[in-house]
Amino acid sequence: MMSGKRWGYVVQFFCLLVFLGMSPFLIKMDGRKTMSVSSDSVRSQNVSDEVKPVVALTFDDGPNASSTPILLDGLKERKVRATFFLIGENVEKDENEKIVKRMYEEGHLIGNHTYTHCNLSKLETGEAKKELEQTDTVIEKITGKQPVFVRAPYGELPVDSEQDLNRIYIGWTVDPLDWMTEDTGAVVKTVVEEINPGDVILLHDCYPSSVQAAIRIVDLLQGKGYEFVTVDHLIMD
Repeated sequence: MMSGKRWGYVVQFFCLLVFLGMSPFLIKMDGRKTMSVSSDSVRSQNVSDEVKPVVALTFDDGPNASSTPILLDGLKERKVRATFFLIGENVEKDENEKIVKRMYEEGHLIGNHTYTHCNLSKLETGEAKKELEQTDTVIEKITGKQPVFVRAPYGELPVDSEQDLNRIYIGWTVDPLDWMTEDTGAVVKTVVEEINPGDVILLHDCYPSSVQAAIRIVDLLQGKGYEFVTVDHLIMD
């Protein structure tokens, strides 16, 4: 993983988003076409209205039976909705089904993070497809909805991602490396110092230190006037 900023919100649906009236800013990452949203567009849709700057809080590798419910409690108390990219084999654990159901019922966005947290770029097309479809199935069984948004583990996309028009691949722009440090204070400091309107924050809800950091980040950024939205709202608004 890269520290600091890593550009790349979406790898697919460029034509669809243009059709919807967006003005995407195209850049390159690892030789692939990706899309970001300018900070001006997420700050304000109408220059005559004052709109809060928005950011998206995202979590990978869950759900975790111990730490995820604590995170959900904190987000609910603060009226914040986040985006959770779930690992299929974690979703299938009996104790986690009710957690996924709660995520969905409380308005969080649920995305696909593969079934086994594999590097999709190293798999044959059929194997990568199976990883994603297995996860789709277990999530849909609980929520009744098949996820559209995907975060590829390690940020490594499947070789045919540009042909997969049924999925939207989501990256991140602020990565405090919480999985490496497991240091709540350091994670909070990195995010608060690097944050800009329109950013996508990457955290992992399987670490208690990251859950504590997430709640502190929410409190600090809300105090600075930021609003937290799910990634679909960040992209589509």
